[in-house]
Amino acid sequence: QVQLQESGPGLVKPSQTLSLTCTVSGGSITTNYYYWSWIRQAPGKGLEWMGAIAYSGSTYYSPSLKSRTSISRDTSKNQFTLQLSSVTPEDTAVYYCARDDHSGHYCSGSGCYVSALRLYDYWGQGTQVTVSS
Repeated sequence: QVQLQESGPGLVKPSQTLSLTCTVSGGSITTNYYYWSWIRQAPGKGLEWMGAIAYSGSTYYSPSLKSRTSISRDTSKNQFTLQLSSVTPEDTAVYYCARDDHSGHYCSGSGCYVSALRLYDYWGQGTQVTVSS
């Protein structure tokens, strides 16, 4: 049974960098052919796909967030990390990490979104991040 657990600060000040870590147990983040995503849900909005790191280490980002987002991994700890820079109150959301085969999102002009929950076989429980001074 694969388990994912997000960790990081619950409160970040505007203009700072948000940093979250997803620790994976029960399976390796280098296993073919899985993709490890960061997804968020702001109050009253849908699930926004932010980006992913593949089993190979390749990274993929939502075009709307690409300039502010970085995803990396530590294979020795079986963890992957999200960094979102220059945060504003609009970045307040519940942040999730999840696993799929890279088919679980679609992108439109306004961003990228989760296309179907069933396409992700494992999710973290989510962590609330509030951006406020």
